[in-house]
Amino acid sequence: MDLSFVISLLNEEESLPELYDRIVKVCKENNFSYEIIMIDDGSKDNSWSVIEDLSEKDEQVKGIKFKKNYGKSAAIFEGFAAAEGNVVITMDADLQDNPEEIPELYKMITDENFDLVSGWKKKRYDPILSKNLPSKFFNFTARTVSGLKLHDFNCGLKAYRNNVVKSIEVYGEMHRYIPILVKQAGFTKITEKIVKHQERKYGKSKFGPERFINGFLDLLSITFITRFAKRPMHFFGTLGSFSFFIGFMILIYLSIAKIFWQEYAMTQRPLFFLGLLAIVFGTQLFMTGLLADLVSRTSQDRNKYIVDKKLNLPD
Repeated sequence: MDLSFVISLLNEEESLPELYDRIVKVCKENNFSYEIIMIDDGSKDNSWSVIEDLSEKDEQVKGIKFKKNYGKSAAIFEGFAAAEGNVVITMDADLQDNPEEIPELYKMITDENFDLVSGWKKKRYDPILSKNLPSKFFNFTARTVSGLKLHDFNCGLKAYRNNVVKSIEVYGEMHRYIPILVKQAGFTKITEKIVKHQERKYGKSKFGPERFINGFLDLLSITFITRFAKRPMHFFGTLGSFSFFIGFMILIYLSIAKIFWQEYAMTQRPLFFLGLLAIVFGTQLFMTGLLADLVSRTSQDRNKYIVDKKLNLPD
């Protein structure tokens, strides 16, 4: 199979038929074999009924319905697990991503051998203060932290080689930083393509201002986890050892000073309490690293979601 489309959605009943028609039109024009995996992330409208109707008309339309709203990352994770196509395309269901970009994205993966091609919405139709400026700030921060020279980490339109999506775990709200996950998994052929951003045709955005705070926290989390998830002792142990050493040297200095130069009690000096605090803090960090190491070796899979229904997919 040439293409798998992974489409996460929440309350998008109006846009789904048009999105389906446009995707199928492009695939038929380019002789692509395809599957369209639509993941309903707890919609309250008739989105699932629309998916059922589309799946009856076309068996290549496959559906996953969550029991409740888990978030976009959970939907993408389940979609990646089900995808069978050689190239996997993610796109949003709100028609702001342009299906006519698909042939070029496919070519960049298959002919130019990229692992991931990320869309770059160079010209956006979103509000400047509430979306554009915060998006530019977070993209700058993500570039600085990751070293990836991408302009738009959070663009929903992306193309992946199949083995890439099978090698990463998307959870929490890490869908914003999938390129970083891909890089940390060892896939380095990552690039971007300027894509057309279209104004929302139906409904309204499902993301509120809290996504900016969550995005910043997720960036800190992914930076730590991708570097130290398998070896947390290296992080906490290094900090703890350094703090313990500083505190130990302070107490050694005060002990020598008390013996040879000073007559008043060592505990009367503020430096004594600083040294004592450093030793306690260092010991706690060391123990945190040890416990984190034990947890990382025994933790179970974090991506467990209640799937209510499936269409044209094995249970």
